[in-house]
Amino acid sequence: MHGDTMGNITLSVPEDIHQEMRHFSEVKWSEVARKAIVDRLETLKLAENLAKKSKLSQNDVEEFSKRIKANATKRFLA
Repeated sequence: MHGDTMGNITLSVPEDIHQEMRHFSEVKWSEVARKAIVDRLETLKLAENLAKKSKLSQNDVEEFSKRIKANATKRFLA
């Protein structure tokens, strides 16, 4: 995917969320977190590249951000 070696991170969540995660123990939560991080990085890089190439106004940037969030929500709920 992104090379042979991987770094490690520790993720803290509120206890109630942790209990809910344990309820769905069949889910590979580290994979969920990894995918969310990769997706966010891709979005940030895209936005950064667009900002370098474009003369977007602040309103354009905010609208772009809203659309990305809406699409991410649709993908998450799908």
